[in-house]
Amino acid sequence: MSKITIAIDGYSSCGKSTLAKALAAYLGYAYVDSGAMYRCVTLYAIRKGLIKDSHSFLPEEIVKLLPEISLTFKFNSHTKSSDTFLNGENVEKEIRQMMVSSNVSQVSAIHDVRVKMIAIQRELGKNGGIVMDGRDIGSNVFPNAELKLFMTADTDIRTQRRFDEYTSKGQHVAFGDVKLNLIHRDHEDTHRKENPLVQAHDAIVLDNSELTREQQLEYVIKLIKDLTLVVD
Repeated sequence: MSKITIAIDGYSSCGKSTLAKALAAYLGYAYVDSGAMYRCVTLYAIRKGLIKDSHSFLPEEIVKLLPEISLTFKFNSHTKSSDTFLNGENVEKEIRQMMVSSNVSQVSAIHDVRVKMIAIQRELGKNGGIVMDGRDIGSNVFPNAELKLFMTADTDIRTQRRFDEYTSKGQHVAFGDVKLNLIHRDHEDTHRKENPLVQAHDAIVLDNSELTREQQLEYVIKLIKDLTLVVD
């Protein structure tokens, strides 16, 4: 059977990337974190001084930066996953910082930014054999994906996951600030004009509030097998 496309959408800190990476490893597929691409644009804009806080945002100037931005993904043998490179620099850790998280939703809502990122995403997945996660993968980027998942989880559980992630990386942030950031991102992602976060009509909902990583992976692998989508 030909290799398929798996699209995973959902809210922030639902474990989309964790599941996508595990599925890609199991199937021997490529993995692309579409959110990392928007984070790279955000990071670049911050470095150029175009984003200093949520009130200092210059979308027209950010668009002008797009020709300067090159994005690539390279497999990391240590983490068994792909790292994100911005103009040849590994920025996998830097794009996960709070400053980037606080501004990425408004950057991803810019029309020209989305056009460029979606073109890259479709090129990466044109031959199938890919697992991609994000906000509009099943609804817009790959509307014909053979398998679509829509992930969700309780807000407090998502907040704890993101808080633990920051803490593990030595980033000191208040739990309440993390929760407010998630709530704000949820609103921005679901209400933006350009390809908002929505559940594709044929997506399968996965609420992993009470599931371990192993349990959710097992569930989706069984789902893929039941749909006779497994490749040799």
